[in-house]
Amino acid sequence: MVINETFLTIFIAISTALFVLSLGFYTITCFQWFSYKVERVLFHFTKPLWHVLFFIIPLVLFYTTGRYFFIYFYFAYLVSLYLWHRKLDKKLVFTDRIKRFFIILFIALLVQNALYLYLGQKNTDVISPLLASLVLSHFFEKFKALSFRKKADAKLKKLSDLKIIMITASFGKTSIKNFLYELLKDDFSVCKTPRSVNTLIGLIKDVNENLQNQTQIYIAEAGARVKGDINEIASFLNPHIVVVGEIGAQHIEYFKSLENIRATKLEALNSNRLQMAFLHSSTLKNEDEKTQIYDNDLSEVKADLNGLSFKLCQTQYQSPLLGSFNAQNLAVCIKVAKYLGVSEEKIAKTLAKLENVEHRLQKIPSDQKFIIDDSFNGNFSGMSASYELVRTYRGRKVLITPGIVESSADENEKLSRIINEIFDVVMISSPLNAQALLKYLNKPQIIIIKDKTKMQEMLIEHTRKDDLILFSNDAPSFM
Repeated sequence: MVINETFLTIFIAISTALFVLSLGFYTITCFQWFSYKVERVLFHFTKPLWHVLFFIIPLVLFYTTGRYFFIYFYFAYLVSLYLWHRKLDKKLVFTDRIKRFFIILFIALLVQNALYLYLGQKNTDVISPLLASLVLSHFFEKFKALSFRKKADAKLKKLSDLKIIMITASFGKTSIKNFLYELLKDDFSVCKTPRSVNTLIGLIKDVNENLQNQTQIYIAEAGARVKGDINEIASFLNPHIVVVGEIGAQHIEYFKSLENIRATKLEALNSNRLQMAFLHSSTLKNEDEKTQIYDNDLSEVKADLNGLSFKLCQTQYQSPLLGSFNAQNLAVCIKVAKYLGVSEEKIAKTLAKLENVEHRLQKIPSDQKFIIDDSFNGNFSGMSASYELVRTYRGRKVLITPGIVESSADENEKLSRIINEIFDVVMISSPLNAQALLKYLNKPQIIIIKDKTKMQEMLIEHTRKDDLILFSNDAPSFM
């Protein structure tokens, strides 16, 4: 009897620890998705039912069902958590930060159980070790980031001849960065931030790990979710050249108004060594000796499925890039390149061989169908321009989209009107904006994708030879 009771005590202790680790797994996955911002996880989470299913209900059952809870834990909760994670298209990435969190959580569980054992009490607390680990992890990462910041500051100070170009916008930052890199790389030793790295922590890491002593120009992308984010990056980089692209309603749920977005993006000008700023007209700034409005001189933009042509300062340019919006992206790149001394001949030659950035109006080779991957284009201006681009295609046009993520219902409704005019088949890949997108759709065939893992089968079923298929924006499964 004593043996059975001892075994049961050990079983419950181990199972309770596993339950806390499972809660930690779900929680830290959510935090990783939303850049470890508590407010975003608690108040801006797009799938609140998941919090109920994987956190609130299990906690309630743990404290109300006694030993019977572990039947639910092993045969329902763990199974559902496994299936949930398996279906995610953006799974938890076990970075060093995540590994450190689980080490802290494991130590917290050991300490807690040792304390309860010493006191001769049963451990019924699953919240304290999880909260303690989240708090300790947060402060440890803050302390670590501070030491990394000092190292990066010292490195930038040492590279006194380095010229820094900082790019921010509501959208188009990554395209501008990549196109500008192509225009400058033959004349200078250039380093650019990788992929879509655009946070202060990401930039500090990039400076420490990737910026070389011989680099002449560093092109950095800067993103924001709240007021002050851009100012922090500008204070860190102190850029010599600033590009502020088009201002739009992207992330308006965080900023609340277009004016707040505009003010935040213009924080990029808060550099004590600013030499020149290239701004889009939507910034509502005026030109002066240190400011150029780069799209004022842009005209005669023509775009089709073969490429793009436009005039800038009365000079004609051509590029195989798709999308009329890329004329604005190229316009600012041309102006920055000229400011840095790149010749007109070199600029024209580079433009003629540019390729669309991966997942941005990228043509996917296919013998049977015309496939365009525009899954990283997530704003009204770019998405509507891509729809106008495919309007000229003579065959059937198929659209796969979640709509505009982290924007207003009004913008998605405007998009719905355009979609209705152009496409024959519309496949909505997320429930997030489905209501707004469906509002004006009455001409195309409508298909709701409930399980993105079945998308390939649905495409085979609902498309045919010579269709044009446009993947427009993409929303991860947690959206």
